[in-house]
Amino acid sequence: FGACLMAEPERVRDSVAAMRDVVNVPVTVKCRIGIADSKAEAAVDELSYESLLNFIDVVAAGGCNRFIVHARKAILGGLSPAQNRQIPPLRYDIVKRLKAERPELTIILNGGLVTVADCEQQLGWADGVMVGRAAYHNPLQLADVDRRLFNAESTVTNRHQIVENMLPYVEQQLAAGVRLQSIARHMHGLFQSVPGAKQWRRHLSENAPRENAGVEVLEQALRKVPDLTGLPATSESAA
Repeated sequence: FGACLMAEPERVRDSVAAMRDVVNVPVTVKCRIGIADSKAEAAVDELSYESLLNFIDVVAAGGCNRFIVHARKAILGGLSPAQNRQIPPLRYDIVKRLKAERPELTIILNGGLVTVADCEQQLGWADGVMVGRAAYHNPLQLADVDRRLFNAESTVTNRHQIVENMLPYVEQQLAAGVRLQSIARHMHGLFQSVPGAKQWRRHLSENAPRENAGVEVLEQALRKVPDLTGLPATSESAA
């Protein structure tokens, strides 16, 4: 796991410094709240927190001031990557303590955030939140984010409009040599939890990988799903 680098904060610090020397964009670091070789070792909280604080301080000295912190420990022995996203308990309190003790750093919370409501609950203290798989599997829940967090108007009316808006981009990418599958596979979750979602996914899975597949595959798949007016309240539903 990449998380094993938390045992080598000086190496991460030097890597950050080297990257900062050659790029003009911020260099950020995503880490866990700690690492452990076993579940038993993962239960030792205070020592683990001191290690986390030391890691953050050392890496910050290399020029990183933005950390995305997954609020679980990574257990390096005996658990698969998938299990490491579920079995170690979430500890938002540790990330909150880190932010309180290092207020000058930008601390972004990650882990277990599924709905917009989950995010709003943590944004009272965190500088930001990162939503990963939940957004990937059910992307429409993000359609309401700008309105709820920034009082902005949404320009999206329904899922069909999103696909239609994608078509010029898809045509451009196909002309540049990109295969349709490379785009379509990231659109499988667009119709999550609505009638026709299974037919949409199946059509893309069976036809997008074919040689010379074009935008007609998306158009055909779209006809398998009812054109619903307006956006359902997806922001509160789990992926």
